[in-house]
Amino acid sequence: MKLVRFGPRGREKPGLIDDEGNLRSLEKRVPDITSKVLSDKGLERLARINPARLPKVTGRPRIGVPVADIGKIVCIGLNYIDHAKEVGAAIPEEPIVFMKPTSALNGPNDIVEMPKGSKKSDWEIELGVVIGTAANNVPKSRALQHVAGYTVVNDVSEREWQIERGMTWDKGKGCDTFCPVGPWMVTRDEIRNPQRLNLWMDVNGKRMQDGNTSTMIFDVRTLVSYISKFMTLYPGDLIATGTPPGVGSGMKPPLFLKQDDVMEPGIEGLGAQRQKVRKWAAR
Repeated sequence: MKLVRFGPRGREKPGLIDDEGNLRSLEKRVPDITSKVLSDKGLERLARINPARLPKVTGRPRIGVPVADIGKIVCIGLNYIDHAKEVGAAIPEEPIVFMKPTSALNGPNDIVEMPKGSKKSDWEIELGVVIGTAANNVPKSRALQHVAGYTVVNDVSEREWQIERGMTWDKGKGCDTFCPVGPWMVTRDEIRNPQRLNLWMDVNGKRMQDGNTSTMIFDVRTLVSYISKFMTLYPGDLIATGTPPGVGSGMKPPLFLKQDDVMEPGIEGLGAQRQKVRKWAAR
């Protein structure tokens, strides 16, 4: 299934995408796509619904983050060898873990706002992993059983704040709008092997990133198992698994986002996003 949330920010409604690509409303079946829906039993109940019996949504409503109550966003840095090399970093011996706040969450096609004073905002296409059942100290052999599904994440990053202003990455990763997610969450039964997915990022119509999850240093099952040793992963938690080469900071000379740039990240089988970049505006 492709589970989706649509409508104005803060008033999204639950839906799914049928086999013909139509948006169908789930309003009368579940209140929202929440962590309670993401258990195996919850997803099985939704899978028994005949999409043809659901109301078709007309027009082109805004698409929101596909899970309503994401509890935490756990991110992995430098998880592709070629990306580590392009930014001059050592190949990590263990996953590099950092966090984005949930205040960074953004719809997949919403405006991305460069924060006030930003000089080095950058793009990163990433495979997102949505947790379906709580995971604590799980072995790799069972790690994927705790996954509800997969989605597209753009880990937007302000490189000066990430790298040049102290020893933690979070300052450059957690700005408002810096975590577009979606357009939908595809349940794990439809993604038989998350390590065989093409992923890409176009900026202003030019292909900047073109990779495959097969080249991850630490695969999805390793990441779920590893993270669960340090913190419990709860239903609705999101893991952003790292980015392939082609980020702006790795170019010579570096290339960073500017007003009115357009980012178009996508992943095979999981859909694509489109964000226009705007400079910070006082609220």
